Amino acid sequence: SSSRDTALGFPWITSHGNNQNPSSSPPDSRAEVYSINTSSWLRLAWRDVAPWVAVVGLEIHAQISSNSKLFSGSQVQFAAPPNSLVSFFDASLPGTLPALNRRCVEAAVMTGLALNCSINKKSLFDRKHYFYADLPAGYQITQQRLPVAVNGSLSYSLCVGGKKNQMVTRTVRIKQIQLEQDSGKSLHDDTRSQTLIDLNRAGIGLMEVVMEPDMSSGEEAAAAVRELQLVLQTLGSSQAIMAEGQLRVDANVSVHHLGEALGVRTEVKNINSARFLARAIDYEIQRQIKELENGGTVINETRAFDYKLGCTIPMRDKEGKQDYRFMPEPNLPPLILYDTKSLPANMNHQQVVNIDWIRERLPDLPSVRRVKLVEQYGILPEHSFTLLNEDGLMEFFENVVRQTQMNPKKVIGWILNDMLGYLKQHNLTVQESPVSSLFLADLLNLLERGTISSSAAKQVSLFWTYL
Repeated sequence: SSSRDTALGFPWITSHGNNQNPSSSPPDSRAEVYSINTSSWLRLAWRDVAPWVAVVGLEIHAQISSNSKLFSGSQVQFAAPPNSLVSFFDASLPGTLPALNRRCVEAAVMTGLALNCSINKKSLFDRKHYFYADLPAGYQITQQRLPVAVNGSLSYSLCVGGKKNQMVTRTVRIKQIQLEQDSGKSLHDDTRSQTLIDLNRAGIGLMEVVMEPDMSSGEEAAAAVRELQLVLQTLGSSQAIMAEGQLRVDANVSVHHLGEALGVRTEVKNINSARFLARAIDYEIQRQIKELENGGTVINETRAFDYKLGCTIPMRDKEGKQDYRFMPEPNLPPLILYDTKSLPANMNHQQVVNIDWIRERLPDLPSVRRVKLVEQYGILPEHSFTLLNEDGLMEFFENVVRQTQMNPKKVIGWILNDMLGYLKQHNLTVQESPVSSLFLADLLNLLERGTISSSAAKQVSLFWTYL
């Protein structure tokens, strides 16, 4: 071929029949005729320059805020003595039967409504079989086929740009929310080469929130989880304290070239910190890209995040798909929910779950509360995020504003820059602050009236350390 495609900067593709080989120099007239398979040529070249795209989906297990477990009357209490909160049913003794906890159902419905889900008036329970020492029955009761809520969405915001000063809002789809049991805990004693079992957690009610793979980075995933955490805490459906294992995240991560099919995914299990979640996902994305660029393959496997090393490590491979042998739970009838229209007149309202009754009692969600803060006090949208993200900080701010004549825009600066900075530096929560809202309000009133200067007020704030 006399075509001068070298201007494109791509290697020549020579063809001898169906066997194509790259050549470092263009063909000349004395050689045999070369033909260039343009589509293959461009496809190979595009693959070399096409950017990598990461795909991230999440499965989030939130422990339901309830006095008793999902199917038994055992008490729920964090850090209780081992095996002190275990009923006969939790221990899977023969002849014991599950009794569904109404509070757990209401919490799942409330969460589904807050996440814009469709609530199924009829949902089913299933048995998911697998063997773990901390799962006495040899199966978990879950909702595989027909969960309580489906097809929702969650909007979340994050800071982007070089200086992280631009707030953008994104949305992740919620595939489903299902009710299921938690397992017990296995405590590994490496010194004595033994494993100890604590069944206090076995049977506690969980909501599994399955997010579609609509995210592409650790930062996005962490922002979505933080927003979900705020929603759950606002509803009261879960305390969602990640440090206590009340909110655990599994991240599914894959990478592929733009325009190509999705890559093989890996699952990073049981992450209990939003910060660690971001680090785990970003590491896994880079690990997979590096593996593929070096000519390797990504294995469909389960991995864990080692926060000390800052990397993910293999746990078990999933190439051979595990057969969970799902089957309908024979000891539980379908879960039937009602709305105002479908509720029978002669039905005892105390014995049913009414979707409309729950919807009417939903509190203002974090997104609505942020808008109200901006409108009421004239603060910046990013400041409203900080006020809500820090537990108790919004209440502290509003208490100060009520007791001072200072403009709320100035008050927010003192709280975020001075007080919150001090709390972060000393690893304290708002509730542990040595400075009360009344003390700060009095200080700001003196400053506002001109009794003390700004530098004097700053000097006073330095003494917070000694309070």
